[in-house]
Amino acid sequence: MTRRSLFFTLAAGLLALSLGGTETRAGLIPVPTTLDQLLPAGNNTVAGTEPDTFSGFSFSSSATPSSTPLLPASQVSVSTSPTGNGLEFSGGFFAPASSIVDYKISYVVSAPTGGLLDDASLGAVFNLPTGSTGVASIGENLTNNVTHAPIGTLSISDLGNTSDSFSFAGVTSILVQKDILLSGGSLGAGVSIIDQGIIDQGISSSVAPEPASMALLGIGLSGLFTLRRLFRRTSVA
Repeated sequence: MTRRSLFFTLAAGLLALSLGGTETRAGLIPVPTTLDQLLPAGNNTVAGTEPDTFSGFSFSSSATPSSTPLLPASQVSVSTSPTGNGLEFSGGFFAPASSIVDYKISYVVSAPTGGLLDDASLGAVFNLPTGSTGVASIGENLTNNVTHAPIGTLSISDLGNTSDSFSFAGVTSILVQKDILLSGGSLGAGVSIIDQGIIDQGISSSVAPEPASMALLGIGLSGLFTLRRLFRRTSVA
């Protein structure tokens, strides 16, 4: 191998190492396809479309009358939001006529090192048969997962706004608690999917550069320049 080839090989290796350090985030796995794969609560951590992570999942359901069919976690699809950082849950959330069904989903959203979560949004596509007197609504409580202080609430329904959002002072971790309440009325009420999902919880974050990542990048560039000087000296000699 020539000196020039050796120089470029070593330089590329150092730069790749430094850049690789800026992208490495241990313990992240893709979002599974169904909610049951994320349970029981606290046992799984998944990555979103941005570096935020989601963990501590829980799911419960109840109905009146108790014989009303309920959607199991294995039939609730989970995907990353196509419109921003967050999760989408989709499935046949439905309350038959003369019944009331309540679904609860909770999880923790954590920003990457140096990042802050600073706004949230909630949206849904409601599905009520024509002429039904039923009602479908989704409420959401956001809590600072570190201090347990309340951050705010989001609320949407088929009778009012179908999307809601707000911004807040940045925090590192948020506990999200969703409550999907369906009252069947005369013909039933539900929430159904269009395209990618039905319930879109978007949590956006502003990320500051990680000190460790910047240090690795600096080491890589420093090594590259050192090798360049060494190559020049040996060439002159």
